[in-house]
Amino acid sequence: MHEGHEEVAGVLAEPATFDDLFRDHYAGMVRSLTVAGGDRELAADCVQDAFTRAYVRWRRISRYDDPAGWVRHVALNRMRDHWRRDKRRDRAVDRLGAQLEDVAPPTEPVSEPGLAAALAELPARQREAVALFYVEGLSVREVANSMKVSEGAVKYHLHEGRGRLRDAMERT
Repeated sequence: MHEGHEEVAGVLAEPATFDDLFRDHYAGMVRSLTVAGGDRELAADCVQDAFTRAYVRWRRISRYDDPAGWVRHVALNRMRDHWRRDKRRDRAVDRLGAQLEDVAPPTEPVSEPGLAAALAELPARQREAVALFYVEGLSVREVANSMKVSEGAVKYHLHEGRGRLRDAMERT
């Protein structure tokens, strides 16, 4: 029997310490999330993040009926968050590429690396507005609230950002 565990009516109880929980469940969680997500590194990152969150809250988590279940739930949520971010990024790249094609169709298809390089060239405020509007899908009002600027300023930053992106993509 692992040190730190208690046996209750012949059944091994949940780990008594955070170290026991980590030792007993980390590898299995990484394996199961790898199968679920198809990416071992992502799975390991998500499980590690979940254990870090559990460690910070251990006084409370240790009293739960199933601390390992809590960690597993958090790890799965982290993996889902990662997938959502990837989908939003892909949609944003598609939207930006389509808008640039509508304005001035390039002779070659818009490439993601070229678009990423063009975005990196934008001034910070334009890049923030473009990212919040196209990547996160926020409204002009939500972008304005997030950036602490007026809606008119957001519209200006979006207009200027699109113009600079269009020019950059035409040069490629």
